[in-house]
Amino acid sequence: MKSRIKMIEEAWEDRAILQKKEVQAAVESVIDALDQGKQRVAIPSKVGWQVNDWAKKAVLLYFLIRNMEVQTAGPLVFYDKIPLKQNFKELNVRVVPPAVARYGSFLQRGVVLMASYVNIGAYIDEGTMVDIGAVVGSCAQLGKHIHVSAGTTIGGVLEPVQATPVIIEDGVFIGSRCSIVEGIHVQREAVIGANVTLTASTKIIDVTQKDNPKEYRGYIPERSLVIPGTLPKQFPAGQYHVPCALIIGQRTDKTERKVSLNDALRDYNISV
Repeated sequence: MKSRIKMIEEAWEDRAILQKKEVQAAVESVIDALDQGKQRVAIPSKVGWQVNDWAKKAVLLYFLIRNMEVQTAGPLVFYDKIPLKQNFKELNVRVVPPAVARYGSFLQRGVVLMASYVNIGAYIDEGTMVDIGAVVGSCAQLGKHIHVSAGTTIGGVLEPVQATPVIIEDGVFIGSRCSIVEGIHVQREAVIGANVTLTASTKIIDVTQKDNPKEYRGYIPERSLVIPGTLPKQFPAGQYHVPCALIIGQRTDKTERKVSLNDALRDYNISV
């Protein structure tokens, strides 16, 4: 792999060498490793998440060496550079028509894709469900037993190559029509209510303290219960309200996960 990474780095700086067969083979081997889950765009470590920017570079170079071609899936016809994943039965992944997962994305055993879309470089761990109309963008990293509700967008990121992708940790519940983009990190077992938008600039405010609300940027702490909110902001034309996210409580340790989730939704009236 070290020699392949070296060739990818060289090709990133000099696109002319992409014509060499051994360089193309190096790029294709990385995409194949991403597809099988042997490599990841980002990996957890003791000090946070480490981004393998060479893997992102390989994805971008892969687009350059691929030709457009017609692809069919039953009566559906596509025209694209990247093939679709196959062999879902052997992978033990349930895929409901017309869900689409691109080659170069990884789906662990037990994943369920309703009519949704998963882009190249994404990683989805076991037991996670991606519901109808949801999108998992390029290089997004999803953990185990996550529920991504209908209409939600998990943003993708390829450039800049050093940017951290969206990371959703184990046990997170994401309500319908959410938008989670720009490298947001949602820590384990958080509950995101319907219609929450999280971007790199979104103010995330913990309103559980009476006189001292705490503000976060870029991540949701573990077990947080999050709903959409607004903040007043002054503009030349007057004062208007802009979106934010409010942490209104936490899951408890007293009950099993599913019961805890149901109690949270009931107690705090979170829409899903």
